[in-house]
Amino acid sequence: MKDTDILIIGAGAVGCAVARELSRFRLRITAVEKEGDVASGTSGRNSAVVHAGFNNRPGSLMAKLGVEGNRGFESACEELDVPFQNTGKLLVAFDEEDRNILERLIEQGKKNGCEDLRLIDAEELKRRLPQVGGIGAMISPHTSIFDPFAYCVALYENAAENGVRFYFNSPVTAVERDQAEGGFLVTAGKQIFRTRFVINCAGLFSDEISKLAGVDRYRIYPCRGEYYILDKVADSLLSIPVYPAPKPGIGGLGVHITPTIDGNLIIGPSSEYIEDKEDVSCTSEIMEKLFTEAKLLLPSIERRHIIGNYAGIRAKQAPPEEGGFRDFVIREEETCPGLINLIGIESPGLTASLPIARMVRDLLSARIDLIEKEDFQPRRKGIVRFRDCTEEEQNQLILSDPEYGELFCRCQKVTKREIREAIERTPGAKSISAIKYRAWATTGRCAGGYCLARIADLLIRDYGMKPEEITLRSPGSELFRGEVK
Repeated sequence: MKDTDILIIGAGAVGCAVARELSRFRLRITAVEKEGDVASGTSGRNSAVVHAGFNNRPGSLMAKLGVEGNRGFESACEELDVPFQNTGKLLVAFDEEDRNILERLIEQGKKNGCEDLRLIDAEELKRRLPQVGGIGAMISPHTSIFDPFAYCVALYENAAENGVRFYFNSPVTAVERDQAEGGFLVTAGKQIFRTRFVINCAGLFSDEISKLAGVDRYRIYPCRGEYYILDKVADSLLSIPVYPAPKPGIGGLGVHITPTIDGNLIIGPSSEYIEDKEDVSCTSEIMEKLFTEAKLLLPSIERRHIIGNYAGIRAKQAPPEEGGFRDFVIREEETCPGLINLIGIESPGLTASLPIARMVRDLLSARIDLIEKEDFQPRRKGIVRFRDCTEEEQNQLILSDPEYGELFCRCQKVTKREIREAIERTPGAKSISAIKYRAWATTGRCAGGYCLARIADLLIRDYGMKPEEITLRSPGSELFRGEVK
């Protein structure tokens, strides 16, 4: 039995943001995650966009927290050393109905507190982005792009540095009332945790966690979005996210094209209600539809640019027959005191993650005294990215450590030193995907054809792992059965 004051269930962006926010106070805080690393669900499978906040209903938590999150996101990324770029965004109109939708969005955005939204005509659109089709567009100058993996890892590392204990590969199987002490007894993995408060940040599985705790009033409907990843062609094809005017009732924002912080382009997502909350497969029919719709926005895209695909799943409260969006649920349950439920945290949940965490903090402060730590450390330093350094800086790095002079990943120019640091950083990362999300190796055109074997060899030779112990993600995703020679 392990005692804690706060137990956070889920280590996506919101769970990690809550952990980091509460680590400011003199509390024993524990976070449990069913997967082997942070950002293993929706937080790691999205468009990597910081939304401005005009898409959501005025007065909703989605709108309020989304706009608040947008305003503070850049400073948070600076504090946590997370790559961030303010690009702005264009929403393109192809007919008069689209133009009317954009006009309504501007009015809605103004009510939400969004600034500087405006329409442009076909002539200005052509002047700004001649490669994009359409009869006009709406400009959102405060939309940005960032690295969601680095963001979640940064929140996690900073929370851990400030005393939060994380347990991975620990799915929650029971949430019971502690009749002796009050609070809860939570079974996660092979551990039982005794806690005063449970904060349910389980995303797609938040309804199931709530039901385990005795609150059976929610249902999450998984809605899958599929994506293409294009090679590093953003500089030549597109430098700003481009969306179509959103159609009502589709449950998403439409198929869009977004440059990433690393120079790739992303096409997607689709929007399809499914039964399985973990079915992140891509389908040939949807992928063909994605490419066709993307060509309408950006005719210069070619199939040869494609280097991969992936899918993410939205945690929707609105059922298929309703579509669209229902508001976030962030509340302590009256029928289950001590259970703080976060239900239906879909887009703009990443953008709103820090304000959501502050809202959880305020809910707790109404129940217990929150005493700030004097030694809370708000800043975190990420791994030095060799490829982003000047030639002079690169030379200095190599002089300081020769492993900076050995490329492990040619596509992304990731050095051996960066791979080693990803593995050794507290609390460490030894799955291929954990290394990937910290150092960005295996993400290039060859999809790990060059670097995967080198990473595996490093894990075996320098860190004493057996080939059979090396996983792609969590246990059950082992890559090798043994050696052949």
